[in-house]
Amino acid sequence: MDDYDVVVIGGGVAGLTAGLFSARCGRSTLVLESLGPGGTLLNCEHIEDFPAFPAGVAGFELGPLLQEQAASEGAAFRGEHAQHLERRDGGWLVGADSGGFLARAVVVATGSRPRRLEVPGEKEFEGKGISNCASCDGPLFRDRAVAVVGGGDSGLVEALELVKLGIQVTVLEREQALSGQHTYRRRVLENSAIAVRHHAVVEEILGDGTVGAIRTRDLHTQEVAELVVSGVFVYTGREPNTEFLRGRLSLGEGGHIPTDIEMRTELEGVFAAGDVRAKSAGQAVAAAGDGATAALAAHRYLGA
Repeated sequence: MDDYDVVVIGGGVAGLTAGLFSARCGRSTLVLESLGPGGTLLNCEHIEDFPAFPAGVAGFELGPLLQEQAASEGAAFRGEHAQHLERRDGGWLVGADSGGFLARAVVVATGSRPRRLEVPGEKEFEGKGISNCASCDGPLFRDRAVAVVGGGDSGLVEALELVKLGIQVTVLEREQALSGQHTYRRRVLENSAIAVRHHAVVEEILGDGTVGAIRTRDLHTQEVAELVVSGVFVYTGREPNTEFLRGRLSLGEGGHIPTDIEMRTELEGVFAAGDVRAKSAGQAVAAAGDGATAALAAHRYLGA
């Protein structure tokens, strides 16, 4: 069984940055990521707020760049999914697809996944008109109408990507105002191909084989209406990927991992970084800072 000073679980921005800084500290470092370099970031067509990229950068470009930099410093990579974590010989055993890896310290950077709507029709039409990735599935809806559920950063960014394909977009936001960054809100509100409906929630997804419409409800008037769409892009928040840690450490509200300012968890030698941790900013640049902080804290923990 291979052993390392540090095993980083997750290869998004937080995990790759942790791998980079850990390797630069001279620690034998392994990064586990089943989705490829960048993790879910690979689905992002355009990231505008990551420093040093004034014209923006695609997630599928940023991820491999971060991995290349970490690998050049000596970090190793395995395309595996972490399944459990257990104490072993004063360190940790990270159970994975191929068996497991021994680590003196662990950085958990497993990121998050899109939250489901939990409405009738969602499971039935998953992959048949329901999506969480405009860059992946947007071309399938060219010159048609879709709904984007959620008015935060992710929803607004994806709405702006979809209209580039000639798609008519309706953004559904349950609150009085869109919650995304000012720049994204301005662009959405100025775009005539995007309609915004406030106080709107999805009650049911309808169709015959594929999505054909959604039933919505106005939270103020309680009026129920149908909106004819060919696709539904869901961005109503994210849930942390921490199932493999349940029973191993105490998880905060929503399943996030509580940490201190140095990214230390309640478990000795285990750190957490990125939007898997409690009170994360949920931004790529913040995830990079978390990853660096966690790696440096792990280095100090390991000592000479």
